[in-house]
Amino acid sequence: MEVILHNPTQRPVPELGDPHLKEVLTTAHKELKSLMHQRTEIMKRIGTIKQTIAGLANIFGDEILSPDLLELVDRKSAARQPGFTKVCRMVLMEATVPLGAREVCEHIQRKTPPVLQHHKDPLASVTTVLNRLVEYGEARSVVRENGRRAWQWVAEPAIGGF
Repeated sequence: MEVILHNPTQRPVPELGDPHLKEVLTTAHKELKSLMHQRTEIMKRIGTIKQTIAGLANIFGDEILSPDLLELVDRKSAARQPGFTKVCRMVLMEATVPLGAREVCEHIQRKTPPVLQHHKDPLASVTTVLNRLVEYGEARSVVRENGRRAWQWVAEPAIGGF
């Protein structure tokens, strides 16, 4: 391996054409892509399971869930209002269709109005949280027929209507 000393700290810099460097980078790149694909699939599965548990709790009541499970699906009742992100998650999780930011705001206003009280621009706050949920892999952004953006909880496609 030829080493070139041309940086100010005089540390050895491998030549860019070095086959060993290329091999390490190629292997790391393939592994990173594979892991990111696995993460996407895992987030879909987590989304599906959370959605199923939340649906069962909606039908039978939160008391069917253990405290640990309540916390895992963001339904643990707290003495104070639930967090803004948690409420946005629950709205998306319970929705059967992709929702626009305004629709998410309306759902929050109906279910837990105090959550919106401390936000100067609730629509902007909801949009920010929804975009973060996309970054986390928990939601996806879609474009509706009218060209407007909407968000949907990430879950596996329903099989057999379940």
